[in-house]
Amino acid sequence: MLKDKENKWADWADWYKIITIGEKGLLIAIAFLTAYAVVLEISVILTERTVKLTDLLLLFIYAEVLGMIAAFYKYRKIPITVPIFIAITALCRLIILQGKGINTIDLLYESGAVLLLAISALVIRWNLINLVRPKDNDET
Repeated sequence: MLKDKENKWADWADWYKIITIGEKGLLIAIAFLTAYAVVLEISVILTERTVKLTDLLLLFIYAEVLGMIAAFYKYRKIPITVPIFIAITALCRLIILQGKGINTIDLLYESGAVLLLAISALVIRWNLINLVRPKDNDET
Protein backbone atom coordinates (compact mmCIF):
# COMPACT_ATOMS: atom_id res chain seq x y z
CA MET A 1 0.00 0.00 0.00
CA LEU A 2 2.82 2.38 0.85
CA LYS A 3 4.57 1.63 -2.43
CA ASP A 4 1.39 2.52 -4.35
CA LYS A 5 1.33 5.92 -2.67
CA GLU A 6 5.02 6.45 -3.40
CA ASN A 7 4.48 5.52 -7.07
CA LYS A 8 1.54 7.90 -7.34
CA TRP A 9 3.64 10.67 -5.81
CA ALA A 10 6.49 9.88 -8.19
CA ASP A 11 4.08 10.09 -11.14
CA TRP A 12 2.78 13.44 -9.87
CA ALA A 13 6.31 14.75 -9.39
CA ASP A 14 7.15 13.80 -12.99
CA TRP A 15 4.12 15.67 -14.33
CA TYR A 16 4.89 18.65 -12.11
CA LYS A 17 8.46 18.76 -13.44
CA ILE A 18 7.25 18.54 -17.05
CA ILE A 19 4.72 21.34 -16.54
CA THR A 20 7.30 23.51 -14.76
CA ILE A 21 9.83 23.04 -17.55
CA GLY A 22 7.13 23.87 -20.11
CA GLU A 23 6.16 27.00 -18.19
CA LYS A 24 9.75 28.22 -17.97
CA GLY A 25 10.35 27.49 -21.64
CA LEU A 26 7.22 29.38 -22.60
CA LEU A 27 8.27 32.36 -20.48
CA ILE A 28 11.68 32.40 -22.17
CA ALA A 29 9.97 32.31 -25.59
CA ILE A 30 7.67 35.17 -24.53
CA ALA A 31 10.69 37.20 -23.35
CA PHE A 32 12.54 36.74 -26.66
CA LEU A 33 9.43 37.48 -28.73
CA THR A 34 8.73 40.58 -26.64
CA ALA A 35 12.30 41.79 -27.13
CA TYR A 36 11.90 41.17 -30.88
CA ALA A 37 8.64 43.15 -30.88
CA VAL A 38 10.41 46.03 -29.11
CA VAL A 39 13.11 46.07 -31.78
CA LEU A 40 10.46 46.07 -34.52
CA GLU A 41 8.49 48.88 -32.87
CA ILE A 42 11.59 51.01 -32.40
CA SER A 43 12.58 50.44 -36.03
CA VAL A 44 9.11 51.60 -37.14
CA ILE A 45 9.46 54.71 -34.98
CA LEU A 46 12.88 55.44 -36.44
CA THR A 47 11.78 54.93 -40.06
CA GLU A 48 8.65 57.08 -39.65
CA ARG A 49 10.63 59.67 -37.66
CA THR A 50 7.67 60.28 -35.41
CA VAL A 51 6.74 59.08 -31.96
CA LYS A 52 3.07 58.76 -31.10
CA LEU A 53 1.55 58.25 -27.69
CA THR A 54 0.23 54.86 -28.78
CA ASP A 55 3.79 53.80 -29.66
CA LEU A 56 5.00 54.79 -26.21
CA LEU A 57 2.16 52.94 -24.53
CA LEU A 58 2.92 49.85 -26.58
CA LEU A 59 6.58 50.03 -25.56
CA PHE A 60 5.46 50.45 -21.95
CA ILE A 61 3.35 47.30 -22.25
CA TYR A 62 6.37 45.44 -23.62
CA ALA A 63 8.49 46.72 -20.73
CA GLU A 64 5.88 45.54 -18.22
CA VAL A 65 5.75 42.08 -19.82
CA LEU A 66 9.53 41.80 -19.59
CA GLY A 67 9.39 43.04 -16.00
CA MET A 68 6.75 40.46 -15.15
CA ILE A 69 8.94 37.68 -16.56
CA ALA A 70 11.97 38.99 -14.66
CA ALA A 71 9.94 39.11 -11.44
CA PHE A 72 8.88 35.50 -11.97
CA TYR A 73 12.48 34.35 -12.31
CA LYS A 74 13.69 36.47 -9.38
CA TYR A 75 10.88 35.81 -6.88
CA ARG A 76 9.31 32.63 -8.34
CA LYS A 77 5.94 34.37 -8.46
CA ILE A 78 4.21 37.05 -10.50
CA PRO A 79 2.81 40.00 -8.54
CA ILE A 80 -0.90 40.21 -9.35
CA THR A 81 -0.77 43.99 -9.79
CA VAL A 82 1.59 43.81 -12.79
CA PRO A 83 -0.97 42.19 -15.14
CA ILE A 84 -3.52 44.72 -13.88
CA PHE A 85 -1.21 47.58 -14.86
CA ILE A 86 -0.66 45.97 -18.25
CA ALA A 87 -4.43 45.72 -18.75
CA ILE A 88 -4.91 49.38 -17.75
CA THR A 89 -2.23 50.48 -20.19
CA ALA A 90 -3.70 48.31 -22.97
CA LEU A 91 -7.18 49.76 -22.42
CA CYS A 92 -5.81 53.33 -22.44
CA ARG A 93 -3.96 52.57 -25.68
CA LEU A 94 -7.18 51.17 -27.16
CA ILE A 95 -9.09 54.32 -26.21
CA ILE A 96 -6.41 56.51 -27.82
CA LEU A 97 -6.25 54.36 -30.97
CA GLN A 98 -10.01 54.60 -31.47
CA GLY A 99 -9.72 58.36 -31.68
CA LYS A 100 -12.54 60.85 -31.82
CA GLY A 101 -14.89 58.53 -33.71
CA ILE A 102 -15.49 56.33 -30.67
CA ASN A 103 -19.03 55.61 -29.63
CA THR A 104 -19.89 57.32 -26.32
CA ILE A 105 -21.17 54.16 -24.66
CA ASP A 106 -18.02 52.26 -25.67
CA LEU A 107 -15.89 55.01 -24.19
CA LEU A 108 -17.87 54.79 -20.95
CA TYR A 109 -17.45 51.01 -20.81
CA GLU A 110 -13.72 51.18 -21.51
CA SER A 111 -13.09 53.99 -19.03
CA GLY A 112 -15.23 52.13 -16.47
CA ALA A 113 -13.04 49.07 -16.99
CA VAL A 114 -9.93 51.21 -16.40
CA LEU A 115 -11.49 52.58 -13.21
CA LEU A 116 -12.45 49.09 -12.02
CA LEU A 117 -8.93 47.78 -12.67
CA ALA A 118 -7.38 50.76 -10.88
CA ILE A 119 -9.62 50.24 -7.85
CA SER A 120 -8.79 46.53 -7.79
CA ALA A 121 -5.05 47.33 -7.89
CA LEU A 122 -5.50 49.76 -5.00
CA VAL A 123 -7.45 47.21 -2.96
CA ILE A 124 -4.85 44.52 -3.58
CA ARG A 125 -1.97 46.84 -2.63
CA TRP A 126 -3.83 48.06 0.45
CA ASN A 127 -4.44 44.48 1.59
CA LEU A 128 -0.81 43.52 0.98
CA ILE A 129 0.44 46.52 2.95
CA ASN A 130 -1.88 45.73 5.86
CA LEU A 131 -0.87 42.06 5.84
CA VAL A 132 2.85 42.86 5.92
CA ARG A 133 2.73 45.72 8.42
CA PRO A 134 2.80 44.48 12.04
CA LYS A 135 -0.24 45.45 14.06
CA ASP A 136 0.25 47.35 17.30
CA ASN A 137 -1.28 45.72 20.34
CA ASP A 138 -1.44 49.00 22.25
CA GLU A 139 -4.79 50.71 22.21
CA THR A 140 -3.42 54.08 23.26
